Amino acid sequence: MTLAALNALDEDAFTATIGPVFEHSPWVARAVAGMRPFANLHALESALAAELRGAGEERQIALIAAHPDLAGRLAREGRLTPASQAEQAGAGLDALSDDERARFDRLNATYRARFGFPFVICVRHQTKDSILEAMAQRVQQPRDVEIATALHEIAAIARLRLHDLVHDTE
Repeated sequence: MTLAALNALDEDAFTATIGPVFEHSPWVARAVAGMRPFANLHALESALAAELRGAGEERQIALIAAHPDLAGRLAREGRLTPASQAEQAGAGLDALSDDERARFDRLNATYRARFGFPFVICVRHQTKDSILEAMAQRVQQPRDVEIATALHEIAAIARLRLHDLVHDTE
């Protein structure tokens, strides 16, 4: 879809189109719908990022919590969003050995127990080994640092998903 076409949509259609770039959190897209028209894709990205940064901690935590565990139960049951499924498969998380799956399960559980939300990383920039390494390292961070890190990763995921959906020109 072109940016011009996106700018021309009504609020509900805009939200339905852009909402999925933030996992199960269309409120981010709805919050910026009234700022249209966006002059370019960068302006849209900036508005979405500002909304994310400006959201209260409760909303930010809910956004983080909307993400699935990596290589977790939802993935094994085939219940991920299409974007999450493709992203996890691209990092090889759909083809783990039993030992790798067990390690993911252990690290996911440890991380959730410590922070109360799932581990989030932009898997398009990772391999399964680098994800496991990041999980083991990030579980040691203070909660406020980890919240900021997770939000940074969510912004990276959203930026890539947005570029998959919208183009500045036809």
